[in-house]
Amino acid sequence: MTASLTFYVLAVIFVAALVRSTLGFGEALIAVPLLALRMPVVVAAPLAVLVSVLVAAVVVAQDWRHVELGSASGLIVASLLSLPLGFLILVRVDGTIIKVVLGIVIILFSAYFLKGGAGRHLRKDQWVWLIACGLVAGVLGGAYGMNGPPLAVYGTLRKWSPQHFRATLQGYFLPVSLIGLGGYIALGLVDRQVLRYFILSLPVLAVAIVLGRVFNRRLKDHRFFVIVYAALIIVGCMLVLQAVV
Repeated sequence: MTASLTFYVLAVIFVAALVRSTLGFGEALIAVPLLALRMPVVVAAPLAVLVSVLVAAVVVAQDWRHVELGSASGLIVASLLSLPLGFLILVRVDGTIIKVVLGIVIILFSAYFLKGGAGRHLRKDQWVWLIACGLVAGVLGGAYGMNGPPLAVYGTLRKWSPQHFRATLQGYFLPVSLIGLGGYIALGLVDRQVLRYFILSLPVLAVAIVLGRVFNRRLKDHRFFVIVYAALIIVGCMLVLQAVV
């Protein structure tokens, strides 16, 4: 473990955790691909999940009053039901087509709302939308570790405040990430190297979580959703690029 590699890992984790703490999602497409450039995926993925569990736990502990418990519970249950399908897709289906289609849908959806589309405003949980977004999140989580986009779509439809958006998504990610972490532990992938990097990252994680909370609380609803839609467009573009490059 060289000093340059350690600095690179800590920098990536800081940026990923800052995005997650600010917006509530988005770190998966930052942490794992960038970490995998310098280390094996079997190290990068468990490390990213450990980070996800810690960030989610701290945010929930800080802002549990802002968690939309009914929404989070419904999304979790739907995701757990569809996780096996995600694992099956990972093993048997060509991911290129799925990533391209998903990326294009996310881009078009987000661009429409950025341009002032009225869209649908769910004033309360609607089970069709809740289950649909949860099922898609479970499939994407099982196949690619990318639960975030469908959750962000549901949060924007509900027009949650930035604080409720951030806290509710962490209320979702905490149990789901713990389940994923349990799987990695069962496979023996959470080894000394992963734990060493995780322990070294704790100081930068603390700073990222604090800064993210400050940034989140300073965002007004309209500006926050503009940032979320822009982030979703970036996610969609990255999915398409991953598929075609």
